[in-house]
Amino acid sequence: MLKFDQVLHAHLSGLKEAVTVWSETVSKLEKTKEKAETGLQGKADKADWKGENAGVTQAFVRKTAKEFGDALTEASSIRNILRDAESEFTAAKTELEKLVAEAPGKGIRIDQDGVVSYLIHPDRRAKDYDGPKPEQADFEAMRSAIKAAVDRANNADDVASRALRGLVGSDKMNFSGTNYDSLKAASKAQDAEDAHAAYELYKKGDEATPEEIDKLNALFKANQKDPYFAEKFALEVGPKGSMEYWADMGDPSDGSRLGVDHRDKLKELQTNWSLTLATATHSTSPEMEQWKADVIKAGSEPIQTRGTSPYGFQVMSNLMRVGDYDDKFLKDYGNGLVVTERKMTHDGALPANRAWHQITGGPSHLNWMGGDLGNDPMIGFMEGLGHNPKASTDFFNSSIDLTPENTKDDKKLDPFDYFTKDRDWPEELNDKGDRTKEPGYNALGHALESATTGHPYDADPEGLKDVRTKENAEVMQKVVERYGDNPKYMHEQPGIDDSLGKMGAAYIDELNRSLETDSDTTMEEKKNSPFGFNGTDGKSRFGSEFDTGLLWNRGDAVNFMGIVAQSENGHSTLSAAESLYTTSVLDQVGPKPGSTFDERDLTDARTTLRIGSEAQGIMDESRMAQIDKDYEKDSEEHKKAVGRTTEWVKFGVGAAAAGGIAVLTGGAGGVLVPLAAETVGGAVTTVIGMEADDMAEKYEKDELLKKKSDDLSDEALAMGKENSLRPGIAYANAPGWSEKDRNYLDETLVDYVRDARLHARDNSLPDPYEKK
Repeated sequence: MLKFDQVLHAHLSGLKEAVTVWSETVSKLEKTKEKAETGLQGKADKADWKGENAGVTQAFVRKTAKEFGDALTEASSIRNILRDAESEFTAAKTELEKLVAEAPGKGIRIDQDGVVSYLIHPDRRAKDYDGPKPEQADFEAMRSAIKAAVDRANNADDVASRALRGLVGSDKMNFSGTNYDSLKAASKAQDAEDAHAAYELYKKGDEATPEEIDKLNALFKANQKDPYFAEKFALEVGPKGSMEYWADMGDPSDGSRLGVDHRDKLKELQTNWSLTLATATHSTSPEMEQWKADVIKAGSEPIQTRGTSPYGFQVMSNLMRVGDYDDKFLKDYGNGLVVTERKMTHDGALPANRAWHQITGGPSHLNWMGGDLGNDPMIGFMEGLGHNPKASTDFFNSSIDLTPENTKDDKKLDPFDYFTKDRDWPEELNDKGDRTKEPGYNALGHALESATTGHPYDADPEGLKDVRTKENAEVMQKVVERYGDNPKYMHEQPGIDDSLGKMGAAYIDELNRSLETDSDTTMEEKKNSPFGFNGTDGKSRFGSEFDTGLLWNRGDAVNFMGIVAQSENGHSTLSAAESLYTTSVLDQVGPKPGSTFDERDLTDARTTLRIGSEAQGIMDESRMAQIDKDYEKDSEEHKKAVGRTTEWVKFGVGAAAAGGIAVLTGGAGGVLVPLAAETVGGAVTTVIGMEADDMAEKYEKDELLKKKSDDLSDEALAMGKENSLRPGIAYANAPGWSEKDRNYLDETLVDYVRDARLHARDNSLPDPYEKK
């Protein structure tokens, strides 16, 4: 594997010379081949040899003459491979040289390992520094360009080295005669070879040895994002082949030890298989279009193994839990899956779990990735949507024709309503051996996260941007309406609360915008609101109707935030998001540190802190009320739950902020929080750097557990108020303020926190959920 410095400093003169030498060799062999064919072979063909001499010598001469042709073909192939490899290496090297030369002018330094950093760190810049000030987006673009160049060189190196080894071959007595007119042709040939090798291993089924499963995994990994390999493999295995193979792997009755002794290998195989099929679905060749149609058609058919008979949908859904599947295929697959389930349940008269009972035999083990056994096909499908935001958004904003074969009726189903309200999700056996609905609702939450944020739910936090669209917001409007309507929806859907917290965090700007209004029912923003994300043109990213209009009213925002905050996960995530967002707005709308200001200049800053503190008060009060409902007063569980209510501070401390986005990583699992400005200011940096108070650790001590719950609750709410002060403290202490201004801002903004916290109790907060 080539590294940055190896590509940058590569000496390519030897390779260029080799291309020249092999080109000369090709020219010489062209002449030799012509002589061999017209001279040697021509004379042999004309000779009138008799007897044994004719049977041996003539054949030998012909074979010898052919070897000259094979030698020319092999030499031409070697020349072509070296020529294209040299071209690719040169292009990669030139690109890196260009990036290194341009970096200082952008305020960026690239070290010998290709690591990107500030040329002059902000902390070391002189006061009068007027040079380039790179943002996170500049670093990301540079890293991406460096990676692309190094990858280009590595791809060329991999293909060329394998092709050259293959051309030399193992036969020392004969030339291979393999013809490659380009590096690209060699790559396609290697893909086809690997796809067939994978197919041969596939045919062994669960009789394969652990070593053969390792080989299959290695082939998948080596070609993970290669569309030609993926298509060749998918077509060679066939539409039902993957289903039959995976059903066989999940049949516990046939004596295979793979699922007993090598679960880790099957987990890896499931991931790799899913990624490969995902890549294949992006092909629009007639063969792959038919493959996709046949997969959906086979979904309602039983896949018979020795001891099980899962339906095609049950098997295939477990092979789409990861990977970037084609959006249209995912939607068509989901529509077919829902239509099948509704038919099998007699349009909902029977529960969903009745639809997926296997016709014969015992249950299959179809999911080796953990969480559930894979019998409910909706779980795997939802995980697929969770990794494919566009498909997920489209799916939850569409309707499904339940009788596609009948063009005269109009029998439609709303997927959002069906999965969030109407469907009775089956219990699944989790990793602990318990039967629970959590795997299903957890997967549903993942699908909704991708549909509302525009990112895969488990996307790498590095380099994420705010990509929300009107279509994403339309799904979020449904989420707020559903889960803010009644606490039962969140509390009776175990596993979805963390996703609701993440969705709320991703729309914390719009929630604040709604909270600012004076009426619980108005759909118009408070004039000149400091909240909400508008572009530099003053227009909403969600469409012109939201330039001044709200996604939801204040009452809906209070209910949604209050209900989500009843859960420990939801409270933590929303609280950290609120703190960071409020701080970013203060950075944006408050007087700049060091400037002169009067009372009126602080109007937006006061509003910002007031609404942020009120929001935090709503969440704290809701969480405390739910703790009181869940645990007996003065019990150890009650006290510990109260103690954990301030742990969210640690999430904010672990955040990474840049380019108008903060990503919470300290326990919240990569939560996106929109910021008010592209440039992250001093207050945001300060609040992220503040030391977190770990109240929960204090409450773990025996002497504190002896306190009354009411006293601990009061203490926790007081700590919540202190945490609400963090944005204001960060703003007042941002570099640039004089001591006098710092003290004044601190005093003024503290009053607004106190008043807002009290006002939070005036809201009509949702009742805590009563467990049945």
